[in-house]
Amino acid sequence: MERMESMEPISAYYTTAYPEIQPDSGCRSGEATASQPRTPPALTYDEELVHKTILVGDSGVGKTSLLVQFDQGKFIPGSFSATNKVVTVDGVNVKLQIWDTAGQERFRSVTHAYYRDAHALFLLYDITSKSSFDNIRAWLTEIHEYAQSHVVIMLLGNKADMSSDRAIQRDEGERLAREYSVPFMETSAKTGVNVELAFTAVAKELKHRVVQHTNAPKFQIHEYIEAQKEKSGCCSYF
Repeated sequence: MERMESMEPISAYYTTAYPEIQPDSGCRSGEATASQPRTPPALTYDEELVHKTILVGDSGVGKTSLLVQFDQGKFIPGSFSATNKVVTVDGVNVKLQIWDTAGQERFRSVTHAYYRDAHALFLLYDITSKSSFDNIRAWLTEIHEYAQSHVVIMLLGNKADMSSDRAIQRDEGERLAREYSVPFMETSAKTGVNVELAFTAVAKELKHRVVQHTNAPKFQIHEYIEAQKEKSGCCSYF
């Protein structure tokens, strides 16, 4: 298959302009302006931004069920295509347009098209299916080839409620995530374990990327996830 045309930079989808930083007018006489530490003004997040978010992974890993659990708070196996969801983080509303690729896994040209303008990707495997885990590397290769270079990627080991049938240990998922420098957690679309946390963490990362000053400390999504797990005492399956 031919490679798709070159992708637009992520800045093409984030329209919030960075304000110009003005010199500090309160400098003392005789002191060099360059010697004065300046704190850049806080950037305002544009709540009209819509972040395209895609669920990908092998057939049967639970992409649709995960999306329905996040959208409706219940477990309903079945067909689903897309939904718009507003996630409130740090007092602002982050809009996610979430696409489910279930049923299209065999049509790879279709999923390649999804990657092109995605801001975030949830890559799922089934903890009871070794083949779905083994295929994660192939999915990541495609993502790195067709998606934007700054796309947010989160690896999810789904069906954590089926621990008695587990084929992939949690530390295997953690090692793979570290290898590719992506955040990771295990989820259950059936019980809701970590589902909201996964989407909230990605929404928070997307929001911080829009308003982040170049020289400011970056939002650490891994640390945020671990802190939230400790706060909630999560998770009984792990």
